[in-house]
Amino acid sequence: MTYYVDIAAAVSGDGSQAKPFRTISEAAKRAVAGDSVVVAPGVYREYVDPANAGTETARISYRSQRPLGAVISGAERITDWKPYKGDVFVARIDNRLFGSYNPYTTLVHGDWFIATFTAHTGEVYLNGKSLYEVTSLEQVLSPVPDEASWDKDFSVYAWYTEQDSGSNQTVIYANFHGADPSKENVEINVRENCFYPSKEGVGYITLSGFSVRQAATQWAPPTAYQEGMVGPHWSKGWIIEDCEISDSKCSGISLGKYLQKSNDNKWLEWKYKDGTQTERECICLAQTEGWSKEKIGSHIIRRCNIHDCGQTGIVGHLGGVFSIIEDNHIHHINNKQNLAGAEIGGIKMHAAIDVIIRRNNIHNCTRGLWLDWQAQGTRVTQNFFYNNTLPYDYLLQGKGRMGIGEDIFVEVSHGPTLIDNNVLLSDCALRLCTQGFALVHNLIAGSLVGVGQGVNNGSITKPSPRYTPYHVPHRTEVAGFMTILHGDARFYNNIFVQKPLRQGMVEFSKEMEGNGWSDLNVLVGTQPYNDYATEEEWKAMFDGYCGMGSPASDRYYESLPVWTGGNVYFNGAKRCGKEQNFCEEREHTVTLEVKEGDGMPELVTNLYDFLPRPAVKLVCTETLGKAFEPEQGFENPDGSPICFDTDFFGNKRPENPLPGPFEKR
Repeated sequence: MTYYVDIAAAVSGDGSQAKPFRTISEAAKRAVAGDSVVVAPGVYREYVDPANAGTETARISYRSQRPLGAVISGAERITDWKPYKGDVFVARIDNRLFGSYNPYTTLVHGDWFIATFTAHTGEVYLNGKSLYEVTSLEQVLSPVPDEASWDKDFSVYAWYTEQDSGSNQTVIYANFHGADPSKENVEINVRENCFYPSKEGVGYITLSGFSVRQAATQWAPPTAYQEGMVGPHWSKGWIIEDCEISDSKCSGISLGKYLQKSNDNKWLEWKYKDGTQTERECICLAQTEGWSKEKIGSHIIRRCNIHDCGQTGIVGHLGGVFSIIEDNHIHHINNKQNLAGAEIGGIKMHAAIDVIIRRNNIHNCTRGLWLDWQAQGTRVTQNFFYNNTLPYDYLLQGKGRMGIGEDIFVEVSHGPTLIDNNVLLSDCALRLCTQGFALVHNLIAGSLVGVGQGVNNGSITKPSPRYTPYHVPHRTEVAGFMTILHGDARFYNNIFVQKPLRQGMVEFSKEMEGNGWSDLNVLVGTQPYNDYATEEEWKAMFDGYCGMGSPASDRYYESLPVWTGGNVYFNGAKRCGKEQNFCEEREHTVTLEVKEGDGMPELVTNLYDFLPRPAVKLVCTETLGKAFEPEQGFENPDGSPICFDTDFFGNKRPENPLPGPFEKR
């Protein structure tokens, strides 16, 4: 059956095409497996709570009749603004508007959130653009540009909120800098979610062609109930496609964890166990409560435009397993810098087991892609990354103490994590506090940072290594826990290009020396792996030893080996000392420029005028071997082998391929 929805209908009907419902929620209560909901253009200011699940063979489909014509908004327009002083106006809002959830009394909080200042889950928007919350009325009256913001000029559009308990009102002061809020579109966040089931297990739903925006979402760490503006809420088989997802206070789309009542933000709330320990408990508890390949994950997010969210474009822990994230444009995430913590990125996923992330354009995010814990069977391929960092003028004041951001961060995972055929152009390309990964046929114009670091909990005098799980191959069941030894790394057929160094970045890198969590290496290339053993050197440590009774040694806790071959270095990029079968092009200077337009950006470069062709063969699963701890090959989710015989664009590679992501010059 097909239900029809049209906000422009004079009265709500029976859901037929002749007599449509006026709200999507009416259809969402009735739609069952096999049904479709078609939504006419208009702004639907409602929380849609899908009541019923589809099935693998009979999905429930929600479709915007005109692409992006139907808007699901978590905000309400506020028109009753009164002049206060100068460009500052005040609005008084009856708290009955918010029901049981008031975003202007609810603070952003949770594990791994750094409360640099008081922040509410509410926002104020002027013509669709969010203003900057401040903590006093004086800061609204005399705003100061925020140096940390990507949009420093707009950061003086400030707002402040307080409660009038006597009249049960939320009071908001806002500086509109000459704009008249009675004539402009001024909105505030009201609803916590936009399209999100209130119960678990509502699977096999398709959301297609909607614009979804402006929800008052909460911080979504891995040790808490991870909500988003849109998401499947611990179920299986969702498809979110051709949507515009924007302006969530915290996360746009959540593929994240359900509510564990005994272990929700436990590090923050109970505080006696470290967050890493409560994270391990979350994973084990989820297994006993039904987390499995049969019940959870296998979602698809494709062709979406995801932008201007405060924490993440896509977040997930445990619930995103076996999913595909493809052909999306993910950009301008955390650009206001009004939220801080260890859960920020264009995509931030824990337990990305057998997740494929391909053909996405990810740029202008504080961090591009962050794969934290259990990146096992994860493949990142054919993506274009650039400008994923903090604002440069802010950085060069020495303010980026949590690191400067990077294209890809892989943290405390045992692999196999496969990163192939990508373009990585940010100043820091990869943060590699991890092991069990392979870099194949990438163009890398940023440095490798965090090598050999970032895997301890930060105690002062006691050992505090982070034990993280690895899993039965292509399953969720935990096979074991182990610390990160580092290494177990493969670099094949990549191109490394050293970009011109900013002197401020060089000075900042010196300040980061000895940090323990994050170096700031500014030199491009594999040189951070200089002291790592080859496979032969590593195996020699075990010659003659056999189990108990062997002389004590550190051999089981030494860094794992590194494999290399077919890499090319330009502009003085630095190779590791034991590199094999490499080329260094020293005669010419390579330039790289990104030109933005519709779809994937254009890379303008002279690189292919000078690119040599080393004597290398195609790389395949057999070449890469197995990630050490899970003893799993770099293979497809179904266990079949991979041959890297196609490039970034899908062009066929010959037996003697070009290094880098592009086969054709």
